[in-house]
Amino acid sequence: MDVAVDVQDLVVTRGGNRVLDGINLAIRPGVVTGLLGPSGSGKTTLMRSVVGVQVVGSGRITVLGHPAGAPELRHRIGYQTQAPSIYDDLTVAENVRYFAALYGVSRAAADGVLSDVGLAPQARQLAGTLSGGQRSRASLACALVGAPELLVLDEPTIGQDPVLRDELWARFRALADDGVTVIVSSHVMDEANRCDRLILVREGRVVADGTPADVKGRAGTEDLDAAFLTLIRTAEVA
Repeated sequence: MDVAVDVQDLVVTRGGNRVLDGINLAIRPGVVTGLLGPSGSGKTTLMRSVVGVQVVGSGRITVLGHPAGAPELRHRIGYQTQAPSIYDDLTVAENVRYFAALYGVSRAAADGVLSDVGLAPQARQLAGTLSGGQRSRASLACALVGAPELLVLDEPTIGQDPVLRDELWARFRALADDGVTVIVSSHVMDEANRCDRLILVREGRVVADGTPADVKGRAGTEDLDAAFLTLIRTAEVA
């Protein structure tokens, strides 16, 4: 498959406002794609559209050869929302094992994913008692446990310390190297530098698309923070 995610002329309107205004993207398999943009730019709406849980106004989205949201995709996509999607009255291990059971994955494999995200010591702890960063990692484990072909992550490292962030990004890179398509949103520029491709979104439109080097070159700076600000401000003027 040459293209894992194909978005054509995507328009999403909410409350009379165009949240996404004619987005066109083609994302290849095995690539880590970073979505960047100010709050309210449309990143989360774009991710929801790809996963198939967003009502769209017009356009077409094809994911792994099927229309976004098709039943055939349910066991092929892992999605971590920005707000952790876990059950507070279950332990961490029970949460991940529950999602593992839905995918037909063994308890041992589920426990292995807990170790991968650094939550093995909290396995028997109620999810409702976790810190914000731990809850985010528990949600990530639930997204990973089905061994998805497409992994969509909305701010997955928010609230994590630098060591854990580095370990998680190493995990994302290893998954991509194994052929998994990874789409991740982030506000952290050093994380953006770890992506193969960056898509900068402003007011529902793509204002930059390329490798980190391409984006910095377009802005005329070697600093990705400065490049982000330059391109956003240029888009505002336009």
